[in-house]
Amino acid sequence: MGTIVHTAYLPQTDPDASLAFYRDAIGFEVRNDVGYEGMRWITVGPAGGEGTSIVLHPPDADPNVTEDERRTIAEMMAKGTFASINLATDDLDAAFARLQERDADIVQEPTDQDWGVRDCAVRDPAGNMIRIQQLD
Repeated sequence: MGTIVHTAYLPQTDPDASLAFYRDAIGFEVRNDVGYEGMRWITVGPAGGEGTSIVLHPPDADPNVTEDERRTIAEMMAKGTFASINLATDDLDAAFARLQERDADIVQEPTDQDWGVRDCAVRDPAGNMIRIQQLD
């Protein structure tokens, strides 16, 4: 086996809203939910325990981040420019319908892109950009 992507990290500002989004709207399973000193890290991923996990973490958990950096991170998250991730599914239309049913913040409906993929885009409750691509 070669090297794989095991875990990716996305900041979250509201653990309950993030949990509901990734579990109910995206359809991921919750793999871990840990609280520590008033903060919460939630690990989610594809059902069945296979594939990369995403850790939804408090953006201000690092004690080395300055107050100015915290403000910049919060501003970028609010604009949706701080973090993003690309997901893929074998049924983009069904995934998009599930996102619409759960009132996700839709950025782009399913679209055939000039570069050869069909995808859509939404923002999670923290403002992270989530693109979902149709698998061939």
